[in-house]
Amino acid sequence: MAAETTSDTPFHASNDATHGADAAVSPVEQTRQLLLGQDYVADLRLATVVHLALRLKRPLFLEGEPGTGKTEIARTLAAALGRPLIRLQCYEGLDLAGAAYEWNYARQMLEIRLAQAPQDGTGHVVSGASGASAPSGDAARDAQAARLFSDRFLIKRALLQAIDPAQPVPPVLLIDELDRADEPFEAFLLEVLSDWQITIPEFGTVKATQPPIVVLTSNRTREIHDAVKRRCLYHWVGFPDAQREAEILARRVPGAPQALAAQVVAFVQHLRSVELYKLPGVAETIEWTRALMELGAIVLDPEVVQNTLGLLLKYQDDIARVHGDEVMRLLQEVRAQTQAQTEVQAQAQTQLPTPAPTQPPGRPAAQTTA
Repeated sequence: MAAETTSDTPFHASNDATHGADAAVSPVEQTRQLLLGQDYVADLRLATVVHLALRLKRPLFLEGEPGTGKTEIARTLAAALGRPLIRLQCYEGLDLAGAAYEWNYARQMLEIRLAQAPQDGTGHVVSGASGASAPSGDAARDAQAARLFSDRFLIKRALLQAIDPAQPVPPVLLIDELDRADEPFEAFLLEVLSDWQITIPEFGTVKATQPPIVVLTSNRTREIHDAVKRRCLYHWVGFPDAQREAEILARRVPGAPQALAAQVVAFVQHLRSVELYKLPGVAETIEWTRALMELGAIVLDPEVVQNTLGLLLKYQDDIARVHGDEVMRLLQEVRAQTQAQTEVQAQAQTQLPTPAPTQPPGRPAAQTTA
């Protein structure tokens, strides 16, 4: 995909073929359709903040429960816009060397030794010689320092790669699970998020010619500093309602039987109303459906639910809380709900108006005479 020199809309080039058809569609709806093209079902609020982040070229900070599709937004944008995805997975102890850059000290030491070794007239190192070293002096030392702290010895990590001016296309930078990193690490991000640059004392300032698309995620295991949030567009990603979760499931597991999918969505929706340590996310819903299909399940029954709770719940205390009578209660509620929905749909079908019969072609209508 070409760089953003033809339009300030990052997905302008991908929509050229349908520009006329989409002229009457709102920009936010175009963004939602862009995500939907990669099977990501976004609600209006999420589509709005994604659209604004793309147009305003601001980082997007997504916070919410695990398994609600925060990380998937970055993958979806990279695939939809034809951008490379650069991922920085945060963890406790992450520092500047692991996130932005570090110097190749081993190669620098080798360069120093080669510079100090005696050489012949052709510039080759004289083996076995231990006499005079290379010429010394301030100019020589400055020249050597400039060589040592050059791009040749710079190891670029995720943050520096994302703003590298040599990038042919601005990438999508995913800073995943920022809450897992230590609080001091957030200070490293401020220069990148506000000015799209990193200052390296020995090298200089590296600044992006075009800003990358930045997505930060957090599971809110701790609060992120306000200085980071102020530089971003913020959005809370919650659990989807039943209708949107059913649409997600239909796109992610297209081969799932309709009855099974409806019961799975209803069961998970009811399960989230139970007081648990870790509620199941959309990722667990998708994985559970695939497992049920692998087991040949057509509908939910108590035995298959009891045996597969580990795909929905990841803590033994939660499994023990739901196992047994609670599963039976949830299944009864699911069956009652799906039965009521089926009856409503059947009643709606019977109340549809009957189309009037059409006159066969070529036969004149009967005339009524007085």
